[in-house]
Amino acid sequence: MTRLRMAVIGVGHLGQHHARILSGLPEVELVGVVDSNPEQARIIATKLNTPPYEHFEPLLGQVDAVSVVTPTIHHHAVASAFLRAGVPVLVEKPICRTVAEADELIALAASANVALQVGHIERFNPAFEELAKRPIRPKFVEAERHGPFTGRSVDIGAVLDLMIHDLDLLLALVGGPVTRVAAVGASVFGGHEDMVNARLEFANGCVAHVTASRITRHPKRRLRVWAPEGYAGIDFVTRKLTLVQQSEEVRQFGLRVDEMDAETKARLKDEVFGRYLQVLNLDSDRKFDQLTAELKHFIHCVRTGEKPRVSGTDGRDALELAERVLLALREHPWEGNGNGPHGPKSVPQPVGWLFAPVKIARDEAA
Repeated sequence: MTRLRMAVIGVGHLGQHHARILSGLPEVELVGVVDSNPEQARIIATKLNTPPYEHFEPLLGQVDAVSVVTPTIHHHAVASAFLRAGVPVLVEKPICRTVAEADELIALAASANVALQVGHIERFNPAFEELAKRPIRPKFVEAERHGPFTGRSVDIGAVLDLMIHDLDLLLALVGGPVTRVAAVGASVFGGHEDMVNARLEFANGCVAHVTASRITRHPKRRLRVWAPEGYAGIDFVTRKLTLVQQSEEVRQFGLRVDEMDAETKARLKDEVFGRYLQVLNLDSDRKFDQLTAELKHFIHCVRTGEKPRVSGTDGRDALELAERVLLALREHPWEGNGNGPHGPKSVPQPVGWLFAPVKIARDEAA
């Protein structure tokens, strides 16, 4: 089989891993890496024995597919150039800065009849893959995605950096449309929002609470789903799926505590999980590499013409929902009326200290 000539555009924190994985796949020939920082491009290229480039244009016509891992503001310009040249593109999330830009990429991919895949990597988490196979109709969902501040992706806020993962997962699980969005959040570092909570109401009756924060001391990424079929909980960090369902006895006859005698009630605490509620814990391989799975899927789609699991339209829909969250976030009245502060950058002034502040000595020469 002829090796697929590929390049990675943007080899910073995440892009260098795209390049490393692609360089190790026998079906791929990594023909170059691109970065606006020439030294970074040179370092990664030397490690992977491939040519470095400061600009992507020389690779047009030299590649069969590309992975675009630049800052979000450059996604449209880079991806559109390759799509116009008939080159399949994997572009990291979010697909673009705006829905209009995303629509143009989708149209270009359709016109060229090539794959456009968006890097919503949690779709390749084995715990989510397992849940997606199950017959479940979510009616209430809680999603949490928290992590420490890293200093990366500062060109976007917590909604487009973190929450968009869970918005995509919700659309994949629940479907649409979303009929109502409310959101509240705050900017801590003075730029984009750093912590957000959103409430989403779907046309099918599902309600979802989604939170994202990039100022949390310890990482947390989990999804909890309540449905007529039971409960499902995913820990995306450990790749663990927990399923809880009613026993056949409860489904057939119900569970009426008020009709139980004293002895049966006394045993209920010990029999809830087992007799009445059944639990299944599914653990995935901790060493499983989702990025490798995502890249291999893209390569498969390029070779076969199959539709990517996360298509350009999927990426566009997640971005559109994220834009609605951002709009609701900007309009949120902190005091409950139109007279007070609104949005993440105009939070109310504190009324006092939660505990005695620590005195910080400042360098007089600073």
